Amino acid sequence: MAGPPIPELLRRQLGTAIRRVIVGEGPVVRDLTKPIAGDAGLFGPHSVTWKVHADAAMLIGGVRALLLQTIHPLAIAGVTDHSAYKDDPTGRLWRTSRYVGTVTFGTTEEAKNAVAMVKRVHEGVVGTAPDGRPYAANDPHLLGWVHHTLVDSFLRAHQRYARTALTLDDSDRYVSEQSRLADLFGADDPAPARSVAELQTWLREIRPELEVGQQAREATRFLLFPPLHNAARAPYAIIASAAVGLLPARVRRALGIRALPFANRLAVEPAAKTLIRVVGWALTPRSPSAVGA
Repeated sequence: MAGPPIPELLRRQLGTAIRRVIVGEGPVVRDLTKPIAGDAGLFGPHSVTWKVHADAAMLIGGVRALLLQTIHPLAIAGVTDHSAYKDDPTGRLWRTSRYVGTVTFGTTEEAKNAVAMVKRVHEGVVGTAPDGRPYAANDPHLLGWVHHTLVDSFLRAHQRYARTALTLDDSDRYVSEQSRLADLFGADDPAPARSVAELQTWLREIRPELEVGQQAREATRFLLFPPLHNAARAPYAIIASAAVGLLPARVRRALGIRALPFANRLAVEPAAKTLIRVVGWALTPRSPSAVGA
């Protein structure tokens, strides 16, 4: 019996390699090629969340969110003091990817368990920032900062790099759907955004709290130039450059990142779109294949 055609074999092999980089050897959360029987999770297959989170543009959004999160002094203090991101960046990527995959595509029970596990880990993430202020990762206000930077970054990356951008109504639906996660975390200081307009207001009102210090600069350098295998350096450089291009100019300046607008339009964006198309093709499920986070 003949095996699969060469293009399909190549797609499977490339997809397997990419999954190993992103999620490691973890199990598939849900086979997206099969009908959903029973609990479809917090969002379900007809949600905007499934559409956004199944697109490879999420990779760019994830890096953009991490860069943006560094500019809150209390948030980056917690990461610096308690995270092993410099010693085990791959492990952190795997855990984060599996978490996002589980809360997106898992059952309601699996999603709630994933949130509860993160909150348990956060219980030990307490300390004092360099400016003398105390921080706690389960602080509803800091949880809100992380939540809204993720939602904003995933949405902006999708609108710029996905094959089909969302309508205004679907963009509002995405923000509203994601607020369910904020509610589960208790990120209610202030209340989570439930529309794009509310998201922009939330992020604008927190600006007075934002400040770039040494911890933010160190984290930024690591995010832009992490220790990677040779084969991953060029793709990651494209993803990171695309993520930088999505940051507000004032944030880039504060972090000391130089980005030339014309270079972004003429070189980075075309390269990133091509890369995202290739990754998306490799990860697109072809029955009986399955896709994870």
